[in-house]
Amino acid sequence: MDNSVSMEVDGGNATQNPENMERSETTEDIKKKKTKKFKAGGKQYGTSTLKRHLDRCVKIDFEDIGQTLIEMQNKMGALEIDNHVSREMFAAFVIDCDVPFSIVDNQKFRNWVKYISPTLGLITRNTLKDDVLKIYLREKDKLKSTLLAIPNRVCLTSDLWTSITTEGYLCLTAHFVDLNWKLQSKILSFCHMPPPHTGFELSSKIFELLNEWEIEKKIMTLTLDNASANDTCQDHLKSTLNMHDWLLCDGEFFHIRCSVPILNLIMQDGLKIAHDALDKIRESVKYVRGSESRMIRFKECVSAIQGLTFTSGLHLDVTTQWNSTYIMLESAINYRKAFEYLKATDHAYKYCPSVDEWRRVEKICEFLYPFYETTNLISGTSYPTSNLYFLQVYHIQCVLMGSLRSEDELLRSMGEKMMNKFKKYWEKYSVILAFGAILDPRLKISTLELMYEEIDVETAKGKVEHVKKKLYKIFEKYDKNSLPTVQAQGPSNQSSSMAYTPESASKKRLAIVGKLMKRNHQAEVSSEKNPLDTYLEEPLLSKNCFEDLDVLEW
Repeated sequence: MDNSVSMEVDGGNATQNPENMERSETTEDIKKKKTKKFKAGGKQYGTSTLKRHLDRCVKIDFEDIGQTLIEMQNKMGALEIDNHVSREMFAAFVIDCDVPFSIVDNQKFRNWVKYISPTLGLITRNTLKDDVLKIYLREKDKLKSTLLAIPNRVCLTSDLWTSITTEGYLCLTAHFVDLNWKLQSKILSFCHMPPPHTGFELSSKIFELLNEWEIEKKIMTLTLDNASANDTCQDHLKSTLNMHDWLLCDGEFFHIRCSVPILNLIMQDGLKIAHDALDKIRESVKYVRGSESRMIRFKECVSAIQGLTFTSGLHLDVTTQWNSTYIMLESAINYRKAFEYLKATDHAYKYCPSVDEWRRVEKICEFLYPFYETTNLISGTSYPTSNLYFLQVYHIQCVLMGSLRSEDELLRSMGEKMMNKFKKYWEKYSVILAFGAILDPRLKISTLELMYEEIDVETAKGKVEHVKKKLYKIFEKYDKNSLPTVQAQGPSNQSSSMAYTPESASKKRLAIVGKLMKRNHQAEVSSEKNPLDTYLEEPLLSKNCFEDLDVLEW
């Protein structure tokens, strides 16, 4: 028998067969990246070659794996953990994940922390509360510095909220454009508001918060819902701020009614008329969602219909939120055939609408869609909505005017009821929100003229002149009070900077427009022309090219 052993060395790592003994690579072998074979033993081969290789091969230290783990644990335990940094990070986690302070009292949690780091100090819930408060105060100081640094004014929204324990809370939010021309919305306060919730008490609380944040001199508008106490609140707060001459134009543009609650009231009046037509849909959805077995049976009905899949689910509406009614109708219409199949297979189901009733529901859903779309659009928080208001209110009015001429008696009745509510709140479009449309370079005054003419030709000219007069009034106020640093941040600077950093097709188009605006601005300065006149005389931007235009970036 040949007792020779073949040994293969790859880059300096020796592997002896059959024992598979491993050796480390030498630096020389790593560089050469060559494979060598050594034979040893038997009658023909000696061991000298193998010995010479082993002498220069770096051997691997075979350590006990258990001992290695122990040493690793000791090294981890020896690491110094900064308790201050640890507490800061943990407090941030508690805030971000809405974790209760009592988590630090949980024994399982404390055991886990001790296992991770025996040297890490455990804190109490009171210490955690103090750490969270420190973060809040630090972030509050940052936000206060930002609000004081911006040269422009701040718009406020306020709402009163009642918890399930019937305790009242006031939420005050500030909306402003920062130094980078980005829209910011920050909650200034979410605080307990004890009764009475009268207009006087609400205004006093808001004024107290404004003083706390030191922005009482920088308020532009206050947006509230249509509660009667809010009318008194804004009137009293406006009087207080006007006494110190802190509002523009004596507070003429101070109060704005929130559009979403008004739209909700309009829709609720219309849905009351259509209650009977919607009742069977609502009961059908309730029936299917009433138990797990019914939902399984309904899904089987969906599967039995070719081309239909159960993807979006069935939604039940909330009577106080009309948009949930639209979502319910839309989802039910998608599964119309499944409901009809369920009627044929489940004798306990007695709410399936007739063919005529389905047809009526489809008309109602089609009628509600523009209102649903508008609600979603003006409820946005990550983009400006003031430039969208005028166009959306105009769209709603056109839809209501069209419903008054509908051949369907139900839609006509809904339109009449909704139009009465519309006239109560929106017959006179908000002037300051009309400014938002004018300052959208795709709309301007010419678009307002067309809209007013579509509604009423006889009064259109007078309404446009009224808006234009108010626009120049507030412009003159800004022009009088503006600082040189504010004037330097004009559209020409913004546009020219964007011209050097185009990141998309839209920004490339903005860059071209920016160059043209820069020339117009230079001509305006040389001729001492009113910059507002210059802007209004410039042609409209194409809606097709700038469909997703960010007006603040522009």
